[in-house]
Amino acid sequence: MKTAYEIVTAARSKDRQTGLEFIEHVFKGFIELHGDRRYADDPSVVGGLACLDDTPFTVIATEKGRDTKSRIRRNFGMAHPEGYRKALRLMKQAEKFGRPIVCFVDTSGAYPGIAAEERGQGQAIAESIAEMMGLKVPVLSVLIGEGGSGGALALAVADEVWMLENASYSVIAPESCANILWRDTDKAAEAAENLKLTAKDAYRLGVVERIISERGGDTELMYVSLASDIRSWYQKMRIFSGEELTQTRYGRFRKLGVPGSEQ
Repeated sequence: MKTAYEIVTAARSKDRQTGLEFIEHVFKGFIELHGDRRYADDPSVVGGLACLDDTPFTVIATEKGRDTKSRIRRNFGMAHPEGYRKALRLMKQAEKFGRPIVCFVDTSGAYPGIAAEERGQGQAIAESIAEMMGLKVPVLSVLIGEGGSGGALALAVADEVWMLENASYSVIAPESCANILWRDTDKAAEAAENLKLTAKDAYRLGVVERIISERGGDTELMYVSLASDIRSWYQKMRIFSGEELTQTRYGRFRKLGVPGSEQ
């Protein structure tokens, strides 16, 4: 069995499937939409329209890139404010036309640069969290790699949150945590164990509803299985009204951290 830090390492692997690859393999006919209509288009967040069977979805993903050139262009999956505003624009569009939303999340965190802060990084994340809470269409978020802090949470306020078995979800990176607590980044492995950041920890604590098997590295089988799971999830969620969805979603997050709420 892998240790928590081994799972963190696996989640960060350069060979791991990216958000865009999940969109293109799980859904069909992806049409990418660009721009936040305020400042620019952020390549670290991709989104648009795609179909599962004959059902149109709005799909959004943080994208790290596959090679050095694409990783630099995608800012290593660390979104700027315009990335979150683009995602929110697409979510509100989905609500207008009654489309379900699926987000694939893989980021070490939102970009912490000065320019991003000047353009309202904190506000963009807060607006995304607040607006997602009130969306009147079904929302699913799948953590496929790193789920880092508010950068991940900004796309993970959903009716259900799923995690791949080798994904991580944490308020802080283990190295940063170790540096704060012990002034020693060599204790990152110890910090990872205490952060309870693995899929099994998140499931036990009620933070996620499902752990997705990575099928022993058989990515095609994983994609097929995930598509089937999303299909079943949507059939379950489509019967609820907008008001029922928002009330249940709000209740889901209100009970996190309450003693006795663990699964």
